[in-house]
Amino acid sequence: MAFTINIYYTGTGGSARKFAEEMKASGLVERIRAEQGNLRYEYFLPVDDPETVLLIDAWENEEALDFHHKSPEMSEIAALREKYHLKMRVQKFTEIKEV
Repeated sequence: MAFTINIYYTGTGGSARKFAEEMKASGLVERIRAEQGNLRYEYFLPVDDPETVLLIDAWENEEALDFHHKSPEMSEIAALREKYHLKMRVQKFTEIKEV
């Protein structure tokens, strides 16, 4: 079953935005979007919180996400998160099928 994950990256001094910019500039975002089972991987900037970046990340199923979590890209994300001293808040939503 498809699901969506919202990840809020929060830092100080514009670090969350710099993180998202480096993710994109490095090609990491495109590599994640190309992973089998990835349905969406997009960053957004909340209007009322300039120190937070929202990632909307959607996957076809848990197996695809498990594969992503074991990929080299995950260690690159963790290194960038550490570089920019970011905190994370995660929400997960599952798709509701019509009955």
